[in-house]
Amino acid sequence: MLTELLDHAVTTYPERVCVDFLGREWTYGAIGSLVDRVAAGLQARGMEKGDRFALCLPNTPYSVIMYFAVLRAGGTVVNINPLYTEDELQFLVTDSGAKWVAVPDLEQLHAKVASAWGKGDLEGIVLCPMADVLPWAKSIGLRTLKRSALAKKRKGVTYIDYRDLAAHRAAPAPVAQDPHDVAVLQYTGGTTGRPKGAMLTHANLAANAAQMLLHVGEERDMQERSLGVLPLFHVFALTCVLNYGILTAAELVLLPRFEIDEVLKTIKRKPPTQMFGVPTIYNALGSLPDDKVPDLSAVRTSISGGAPLPLEVRQQYEKRTGSPVAEGYGLTEASPIITSNPLLGRTPVKDNSAGPAFPHTIVELRDEEGNLVEGIGPDHRGEICARGPQVMKGYWNRPEDTAKTFFGDSLRTGDIGYLDKDGYLFIVDRIKDLILCSGYNVYPRMIEDAAYEHPAVKEAVAIGVPDDYRGEAPKLFIALHEGEELDAGTLDAFLRMRLNKIEIPASYEFRDELPKTLVGKLEKKALVAEEKAKREAAAAAAGKDAQ
Repeated sequence: MLTELLDHAVTTYPERVCVDFLGREWTYGAIGSLVDRVAAGLQARGMEKGDRFALCLPNTPYSVIMYFAVLRAGGTVVNINPLYTEDELQFLVTDSGAKWVAVPDLEQLHAKVASAWGKGDLEGIVLCPMADVLPWAKSIGLRTLKRSALAKKRKGVTYIDYRDLAAHRAAPAPVAQDPHDVAVLQYTGGTTGRPKGAMLTHANLAANAAQMLLHVGEERDMQERSLGVLPLFHVFALTCVLNYGILTAAELVLLPRFEIDEVLKTIKRKPPTQMFGVPTIYNALGSLPDDKVPDLSAVRTSISGGAPLPLEVRQQYEKRTGSPVAEGYGLTEASPIITSNPLLGRTPVKDNSAGPAFPHTIVELRDEEGNLVEGIGPDHRGEICARGPQVMKGYWNRPEDTAKTFFGDSLRTGDIGYLDKDGYLFIVDRIKDLILCSGYNVYPRMIEDAAYEHPAVKEAVAIGVPDDYRGEAPKLFIALHEGEELDAGTLDAFLRMRLNKIEIPASYEFRDELPKTLVGKLEKKALVAEEKAKREAAAAAAGKDAQ
């Protein structure tokens, strides 16, 4: 069980620092005690085995405490991105059947959670007081100078104060659990953009953390330190920063968001020994002026995931920081890692490769009928499929979608790739119609549907285009109804009221008509091909100019 990871760390290293949040520290012993108290508090409130509990939390000590407390009480965690819109958040709450949601007592985040009240099975909102976990000076500032930012409770809504949960002194009642019980509902999506809850069991998540330990290949007597800037509600950080961090009794240096000055200050204050990031983070650090490049000499393990890592970004980061980074690959349904380039320099990292299979993982290529693709090299491509202990139980309440996502017991990733003679995976295309923006899944359908709400829009197609900073960014193509007028600025303002920040298109292109297939469907592939041709032509022209 996942809680056993924490139990071992608390018993073995009670005095080690478990969480550092903006300079304030909690030991493993303190975190373990708080987890037990909150779990007992949840049970006193009626929480039973299998109840869903949503966490709408940025990286704070509450993220760690509430996660393990819910699991200790026998519940299932539902991870929610605090950046989601009200509609997105409401869907996750209702679809999961969550009975409770934990959220910081900040009005900007609380307001979206409160909007879900009266929908689904929601019974209570747990307010987590930010002033209680901030360093002294910041805590005083929030309580006095920034009181207007604090949550304003709504009439008719049932609130639970985190302090009341943590006030329980009795040990939580033991809950009979099985490793194959669902620990986390981690929402993902497909071509329709409708999120699906991947049922990740205790065994799935514990296995992927243990696989990470085997992949690193050695443990040191010293305590490892992870820079926790990736949000813990993201499955990559959930496994690599939180679960793997607790498994190894590491110090988790948590930051609520990626803000470059705060990151640099934190690296200087608490030099990390391991880094887990998306390409956006490595790009930002590798692009700094010479006098701002951080000292990462203590880092021995760096993995990039969440989106493809451009070779140029990796090379620039390694050259500027002197710290090697290995690219991994996975998906939510696999908890998430299924391949990764080697670490610690024992065997080579291959350029543009996602690396060999993770320990105890079988990566295979299959054709459209599910038959194995034999052979190696670019001429033997197939859909990347995976088998291993980290593969999900299925989708929450979606048996048909679950069946479509497997060939037998082999998980379909929706990505196309090939293997070389050494078993390294190379990804060449994606079947799934999504955009990987700063490691987050952005679904074109969401953008398109929002655009169609504008009365002037006749047709809309969103695609992903390369972005130096975010890896990919949405671009929206629009055709207007005859006689209508609309400019990019007006449409952008319209969409900002309907989409979250990550989903906002980086660029717009207006056309008289959008390309269509023979049966009249909008032809997204044609637009993708056009954009690719434009980039290739621009690169060729730049090459000629350089000569």
